[in-house]
Amino acid sequence: MRKLIYLAVILTSGILSSCKKDHKNTFTALNLVQDSIYYYEKEDYLWFDAIPDYNTFNPRSYGGSSNLGALTNELTAISQLKINPATGKPYEYSLLSPGTAKYSFIDNGTETASLNGTDDDFGFEPIYITNNDLRVKYVNPGSPADLAGIKRGYQITSINGNTDLSYDGTTVNFVINSVYYSTNIKMVLTKYDGTTLTVNLNTTAYTVNPVLNYKVFDLGNGHKVGYMAFGSFTALANAQPQLNTAFNYFIGNGVNDLVVDIRYNGGGAGETAEYLDDLIVPASKSSTLMYTTYYNSNLQNNNYPLLAKKYSLSTDEFKPANNQTNFAKALSLSLNRVFFIVTDETASSSELTINNLRPEMDIELIGDTTYGKPVGEIPIPISNYTLYSPQLYVENSANQGDYYTGMAPGTAAYPGLLAADDVTKDFGDSTEMLLAHALNFVKNGTYSITAPKIQSLTSKQGFSIYQSKAVNRNLNIHKFKGMVFADKIKNPRK
Repeated sequence: MRKLIYLAVILTSGILSSCKKDHKNTFTALNLVQDSIYYYEKEDYLWFDAIPDYNTFNPRSYGGSSNLGALTNELTAISQLKINPATGKPYEYSLLSPGTAKYSFIDNGTETASLNGTDDDFGFEPIYITNNDLRVKYVNPGSPADLAGIKRGYQITSINGNTDLSYDGTTVNFVINSVYYSTNIKMVLTKYDGTTLTVNLNTTAYTVNPVLNYKVFDLGNGHKVGYMAFGSFTALANAQPQLNTAFNYFIGNGVNDLVVDIRYNGGGAGETAEYLDDLIVPASKSSTLMYTTYYNSNLQNNNYPLLAKKYSLSTDEFKPANNQTNFAKALSLSLNRVFFIVTDETASSSELTINNLRPEMDIELIGDTTYGKPVGEIPIPISNYTLYSPQLYVENSANQGDYYTGMAPGTAAYPGLLAADDVTKDFGDSTEMLLAHALNFVKNGTYSITAPKIQSLTSKQGFSIYQSKAVNRNLNIHKFKGMVFADKIKNPRK
């Protein structure tokens, strides 16, 4: 996978004739996009078999306050059709927002640009750790927030002159609009030492560096721990140089244990997840099976007329036997074990990275149960939008893959420790609780907190863990959670 290749919508003359004859003689541009979503989902969606016929589903019946809203409502309806027998709920069931699509969404261009390594924003994300304590969750290197001196863990005490930032429905909308839908923001923040920082930021385009921080801890007695905070799986061309810099530093410093901090990493390019696995996996596993990709029965049985109109596809291209990826050891880092720091925002390509390594080496998870997304997407451009919807699912070399409800640290399947996020410290601070757990385990053979119990940072404020997740979901609802395999279909027709 070396570049993002997008599928273009092809409404063949036959489809257009069918639309005119069987549907409506008059139609809008929105209607055509709605039809295209329906037909692509009916052909390529992983759970296509639950979608009824055109007239029963009636894609043009879905409305909204905008065209994007109408398309989102249509896709949401499709996403809730297929029921997972293991849970009795839709495969795309969202615990914090039932009735919405957990995986599928329509992008207006923002996420596609971000995956390629370009953002145009302030470069930070906020998070509530109590109902009256708003913090900086992370800062992208090279962004306006980074250049202004903002650090993860700083407390935000004023936004655009508003000092009452205690959480309620009105306040959270004010924060969202100020951070994500404005081009300028003025903030006052309290730093670690209690002093204040006043900044005035403008949105600016910048190149994303997915490696947020990396360093080495020498714990004595031959224990050298590498730490890397990895923010997103941008396209490999963007991520590989940054990953190589960090891992060469680990090699040069004799690292033998590794902590990969992906607590807020919602995924991205599958090719980058593969490369990160190749950097971590033992050299003895090179050329062995990493994972297998599975498509729906339409694609496996060569029944894909829409894709075939645009792409030169080989017979049986979607068969599992033709979609196996092997490890190819990159660089020379040799590890005793790897710890992954995770939360409920750890999703998709992040989970793929973990799942691929589970049968191959000692893996420990520290933090909260992950998002739960063992499925991936090939982005499909339709008019001015891009459709992201599951067309495939993955299993590792041990045929493990059905983690729809997430990976739970401290369980038999996922050894480690269930523990709360600590948003009061910067990435790489040895006193930050989740990192401290990993360092303590390497040094002493046990975690600092032995009982698999989340220690609530907010219990004294009457702000439960569930409430905290629900609140902060509203703050990061825009954030991409995906496992994109844009190179799985190649050779576009001229």
